[in-house]
Amino acid sequence: MIHELRLFFIALQFLTRIPAPAWVGYDDAWMNQCMRYLPAVGLVVGLAGVAVLFVALAVFPPAVAVGLSMIATVWLTGAFHEDGLADTCDGLGGAVSRERALEIMKDSRIGSYGAVGLMLTLGLKAVTLTALVEIDPVFACLALAWCHAASRLPPVWLTSKLPYAGDAAHAKAKPLATQVDRLAVFVALAWVLLLSLLLITGARSVGETDNLLVASGDEPVAAAVFVSALESSIAAGIGAVGVAAMIAARWLRRRLGGFTGDTLGAVQQVSEVVALLAWLAVAYGWRGT
Repeated sequence: MIHELRLFFIALQFLTRIPAPAWVGYDDAWMNQCMRYLPAVGLVVGLAGVAVLFVALAVFPPAVAVGLSMIATVWLTGAFHEDGLADTCDGLGGAVSRERALEIMKDSRIGSYGAVGLMLTLGLKAVTLTALVEIDPVFACLALAWCHAASRLPPVWLTSKLPYAGDAAHAKAKPLATQVDRLAVFVALAWVLLLSLLLITGARSVGETDNLLVASGDEPVAAAVFVSALESSIAAGIGAVGVAAMIAARWLRRRLGGFTGDTLGAVQQVSEVVALLAWLAVAYGWRGT
């Protein structure tokens, strides 16, 4: 149990600005093993975004609150995944060879493909979250926390499915340049399923206590409808993330012959956006119920 807690802190320190306690220590082998806790780290990041969003909504309109929430999560992660997205767009945006694509992704400078890809992705995420808040702030907060966690699952799966495409000897994080085992994927999946179960169980408990929930339009909504929408959103989100992961695996195998650290960040960002879109699609239909 102590070792598993150590792995969680290693993952938290690697993916965010949050330092690990001094007793945790470090070993190269732990970096690979800690991949199983990526969804748990995603949940921490998502909850930070939820906290900022919740407080900001009391002072600002939805669009501004969402913007502040996104700034908080990007700052907390040091734009780690966004940087990977930009580098991947630069490397794979044009019709270049595998070798040239890998070379471009190593360049710290951002190009036109990276700038446009990053702008469009963040913009789509912002408008999607804003739309969710306008439908129901509580639903939006649940979506934000869940999507941050679930979007970290595809990178774990990809590292078990594909080989490392770059030069492992010169990788920025050499332990991550090796494939993870199936246990890591199962544990990461368990985190997402556990969070999903907790959200559904919690919503049902609230519904039994308070038969009516209030949407942002001040129209009372039956708790059963809210719970049903939540269940459908989680199912749709899992489906969207799964499809995104499979498409990414096929594309990366064809273009690069495997994954790199940058592509894992890109897959996380894309998975987060498609998961949010899946939640919005359900919520948009629910609003008309």
